[in-house]
Amino acid sequence: MALSLKLYKRVNGFILDVAWTVQEETAVLFGYSGAGKSLTLQMIAGLMRPDRGTIRLEEWPLFDSRAGIDIRPQDRAIGYVFQDLALFPHMTVQENILYGAKGLGKEERLGRTGELIELLHLEGLPAKRPAEISGGQAQRVALARALIRRPKLLLLDEPFSALDNPLRLELQRCLTGAARQYRIPVILVTHDLNEALKLGDRIIVYSQGRVMQAGSPLEVQDNPVIREAGRYFNDGARRFR
Repeated sequence: MALSLKLYKRVNGFILDVAWTVQEETAVLFGYSGAGKSLTLQMIAGLMRPDRGTIRLEEWPLFDSRAGIDIRPQDRAIGYVFQDLALFPHMTVQENILYGAKGLGKEERLGRTGELIELLHLEGLPAKRPAEISGGQAQRVALARALIRRPKLLLLDEPFSALDNPLRLELQRCLTGAARQYRIPVILVTHDLNEALKLGDRIIVYSQGRVMQAGSPLEVQDNPVIREAGRYFNDGARRFR
């Protein structure tokens, strides 16, 4: 399964103009805040329409401005974990996960919920509400909800930004396990270098709405293409080591 895109979007004077392709891997969109990373996720998910361009998931066109194709968000087979998680406070953990399974039969919904509860270590929590669980557990619930329909692509918008380091490490392990289990492209947005280096099979560096560089963590860290990337990665790499 591969995701390829070429996008152009102007928003309040900001211009996003990017093109890249990823395979069945964890690809990190990395860069400063305001570089266009989350905007890219929104267009992949169908929550915002590009001015022009294409988005293809394998051979399936999700968006093509010339052909007039714009698949509805609910029909794109994409799992999306938002930065604020968007869990329903009045629902239990199990109900929040099941909310992502609309359209599946009862047995299948319950079977997949049980599978994800085990995979993401949520045992003992299904009857609790979001206010009764920790931040790390809430992150795992949001991830389970995004995966329950077995999407062809998973989008994660800074999912660990509000967590302290031990919880970040725990969630990173869960994410790695889920990516291996479902064998789909995972697109992770972050501006944390350590996170990018640990989790990314491929890193796509954004700056001011453009792709500065793309490659493996080693390629991007050791071969920056412009001075800004070099300074940022070299400073961060020393901290990482």
